[in-house]
Amino acid sequence: MTKTTERTIILADCQSFYASVEKASYPEYKNKPLVVAGDPARRSGIILAACPMAKSFGVSTAERLGEALKKCPELVIVRPRMKHYIDVSLAITDIYKEYTDLVEVFSIDEQFLDISGSFKIFGDSLSVAREIQKKVLLQTGVWVRIGISSNKILAKSATDIWAKKNKSGIFTLPKTKVEQLLWPQPVNKMFGVGSRMSSHFERLGMTTIGDIARMSLSELKTKFRARFGKQSDIQAEVMWKTANGLDESPVTPHTLSSPQKSISHMMTLPQDYLEPNEVDTILLELSEEVCRDSRRKGYMGSVVTVSCTCSRYEAPTGFSRQMKLPDPTNNTNKVYNAAKKIFYNFWNGMPIRRLGVTLSGLVDNQTYQLSFFEDHERIRSLEEATDKIKERYGSAAIVRASSLTHAGQALERSLKIGGHYK
Repeated sequence: MTKTTERTIILADCQSFYASVEKASYPEYKNKPLVVAGDPARRSGIILAACPMAKSFGVSTAERLGEALKKCPELVIVRPRMKHYIDVSLAITDIYKEYTDLVEVFSIDEQFLDISGSFKIFGDSLSVAREIQKKVLLQTGVWVRIGISSNKILAKSATDIWAKKNKSGIFTLPKTKVEQLLWPQPVNKMFGVGSRMSSHFERLGMTTIGDIARMSLSELKTKFRARFGKQSDIQAEVMWKTANGLDESPVTPHTLSSPQKSISHMMTLPQDYLEPNEVDTILLELSEEVCRDSRRKGYMGSVVTVSCTCSRYEAPTGFSRQMKLPDPTNNTNKVYNAAKKIFYNFWNGMPIRRLGVTLSGLVDNQTYQLSFFEDHERIRSLEEATDKIKERYGSAAIVRASSLTHAGQALERSLKIGGHYK
């Protein structure tokens, strides 16, 4: 009889990562409420991270600086240093690799580790978790919270729901305790469920994770089809498996080197945009960034998606819609024209707070189809020449005239990584 060996997976999450890195860099801030935020004079002056001391005053991530300062006038505000955070994240990942080769980067401050083969050297799962916590804190000044379970979904749930609130920062969620511990939790605590999906579940009469888990998959699919359309079967199955703690996906060390499925850029605007010419400028800048990335990575795409978030910030509305192109492309004008068509088909005239453009359906750059009606090679050569200049001298070396208007953001974004200051 074959015996199946159960895996032991942990999800390590860095507490208030950006703020913790800054406190470690500047000891004089150790006992002060600190937040990391963008330029206070701009919409990007939104809090990206708040240390536990700042949170004790009611300050929260994604809050406007003005509101946070009303709660805590002595707040220390630090501008983000994205390159430094990336370096610290890589250093933490290297520490994890001392305990297992199976480390998967989930985000800049979260990593999955499969420690199933580590017990003979480092002891049981709790011993490994405590050792990791101590080492990361000693070497980087960052406190790590760790969820332990038999798969990635449950390890993530253990971290988010319990370990982040525990004094020890560690919590074990055995799969035998899923019904007892996970199912009574409100549906908005389930991994992958945001505020909108939570509202959908509540309207369907499902308020706890157990309400989803106890329902048959076929019944959940029927409810999803009635609400979201017949294309929602896959989403229903993902939600049902998540609620039941079912996940066989391996911890994959090389996720960052896997082929990309899409290339996207998103922009939070410095103020609400209402005029079409302002919107066109941003759509063009985003299309240019997306296509430049696509060319640099050797991709072309056949699906353009536009995402739009409208005011109010406290209860945002908006849309995300896509269009399939006749042929794959990484040409800025083609993506821009498609983005404009999508946007104006669905925009309801509300003030715009955030815009994004995505190119998906990616194929290798060399497979593009030639058209006898357009001078592809001339345009391609021009864009490649522009890319080389920007690569050498910076993305602000060449900008379109529209980016020099009051609506343009290309020069400001050239100073940032991922939308935040370098």
